[in-house]
Formats: sequence, structure tokens, C-alpha cells
Amino acid sequence: MIGMINTTWQHLIGHEWAAALLSSAITHERVGHAYLITGPAQVGKTTLARTFAQALNCQAPAGQPCGQCRACRLIAQDRHPDVRLVLPERTGRGLASLKIDQIRALQHELNLAPYEARWRVAILREFDAANASAANAFLKTLEEPPANVVLLLTANDADTLLPTISSRCQTIALRPLPAGQIAAALQNRWHLPPPQAELLAHLADGRPGWGIQAAGDESLLAMRKARLDTLYALLPEKRVGRFAAADRLAKEPETLPLLLQTWLGWWRDLVLLCWGNSPTARLTNVDQLPHLQAVAGQWTRAQAHAGLDYTGRALEQLARNANTRLVLENLFLNYPYQQR
Repeated sequence: MIGMINTTWQHLIGHEWAAALLSSAITHERVGHAYLITGPAQVGKTTLARTFAQALNCQAPAGQPCGQCRACRLIAQDRHPDVRLVLPERTGRGLASLKIDQIRALQHELNLAPYEARWRVAILREFDAANASAANAFLKTLEEPPANVVLLLTANDADTLLPTISSRCQTIALRPLPAGQIAAALQNRWHLPPPQAELLAHLADGRPGWGIQAAGDESLLAMRKARLDTLYALLPEKRVGRFAAADRLAKEPETLPLLLQTWLGWWRDLVLLCWGNSPTARLTNVDQLPHLQAVAGQWTRAQAHAGLDYTGRALEQLARNANTRLVLENLFLNYPYQQR
């Protein structure tokens, strides 16, 4: 397994501008009471939030977490009594839900004086998963924050939150990182061979957290291969075979978000190839290039775009708790057919 290192500003992968912004806020004593860190999953939102919490409470010079003192070590392990990480609960479909009971328990803690730190910090991951009751309850804390409390919310997109929530936070919007930057970090810090680092960097699709996780867990690549094999087996099937696949996959709804996310990346690569873009520079599934090229030679641009669009719609429909089997049947019937 690949071990994690103690985090400091210098050890963050990318997002230097965000680190400089937060470090400067501490140095100049202009720390805000609430920050909203947005960006794709595993792009580094929680890592940035955790590092900021270390910087706020580190015993080293202001704004520069050492990664070695008691506060830094406990925060890195999510064990510090004054730094609370709040995670949404998962449903049977694998969907996240942040509930009002979790918010009320957090509010009680935040009203207490810090045990040993300068700042109480709450990191609320995936705040876009908060239900309406939880979001409205948390609004009171944002409007009247206790003294010496910093609230760090993460979400994929600020637009998915209530305007009254996002408007009361300073927003830090993180963007996907170049594959080269992720590959360099995997080679230099996690000592991966260059070919493996390059593959994982492309598959990470701008998300360093996924690359690091995959470097230490070979099962992630195995599961990805199984998801792609399911797609490859589906595409040559006619109507009866596709209905059978929909029936089978609908019985495991918790697997569908990752399955369709993997397929979405594959369809995106196919669209790039159909439009004649560089075969490797912007692809995610670089190890699937021969298969992608073969399919791109059979289908039109319109067919490739349809596969991409319908997969994205299916993900959105499942997130809204639409009927799983009907969503899959509609998706599969709209996929183009591949010649055997």
C-alpha cells in the first residue's frame, strides 16, 4: 500500500494559488469564518481544507503548517478534538445524504470553547448532499458563527447549494490538474515507475486523489476493467440482450454511479477521437486506445455524442431516484450497436 505523507502547503499537489490565498489570510489575520471549496471529486478539496486547519492551529510560524507537531499530526489523522470532519451518510444506492441530526450535533460542539487549539474547525464534506432541513439549520451557524470557529464546506459546484449558503462563504474553486503534474507527483513522491504513473495520471482525469488511491490499491484498476468489460459486452447486443443486461445491473443499484461514471469517460474519449483530436494528449482511457479507435471507425460523430449525452442523463436521473431499471433500459436502447 502507498502510505500518505504529513500534509503541508508544499506537499499539496497543485492548487498553489489557493494555498497562497489561505496562508496569506492567516499571516495577515484576515481569516474568514466560512469557506466553500468546490471542484470535482478527489481533486483535493478535503486535503486543502485539512491543510488549512493544520495551518490555523500549527505551533510553527503563522500560515506554515509543519506537519510534525501534535496539532498537525492529529489533524492529518482526523483525531484532533477541535477539528471535526463531518461526512454524509450513504444510502443503499451509494448516494450521499447530510442530515439535520448531524448538523445539530456539530452546532453543539461549535458552541463550546476549543480544548487546546486556537481555532475550532469544522470540515463538512460534500455539503451539496445536505438535505433541505440540514442546509436551513446550518444557515443559522453561518449567519451567527461562534467566536474562533472556521467552517470549511466542500462541494462539487457552488450552484448546487442554496444561494443563502454559498453567499455567506468565501468560495475557492479548484480545477482539475494537468496529467503531467499528477504523473510527476506520483513518480517523485510515491516512487511509481513512469509508465504506471502516466497511466494513473490519465485515468485520474485531473483528480490527484484518485491517482494516489489507485497507486495503493490495485483493485481499483481491476474494478475499472470489469466496468469497461461490461460496456464492451453490451454494445454488440441486440434489444433482448440489452434488456437482460438492464435487468441484471438494476439489481445492484449501489454499483451504478461508478459504472456509469467510468462509461462516461469512455464515451468522452470516443467523441474526441471521432472529431479527430490527438489520440493521447487529452484522453482518459489511454490504455483502451486500440478498442476506442476500432469503435470510432464504425460510428458517426452523432452516434458517439448520443452515447455520451444519454450516459450523462442516466447519471442525473439516478441521482434523482428515478426507476433504476427504466433508466437503464432507456439508456441501453439509445446506445448505438457495435458490429461483432
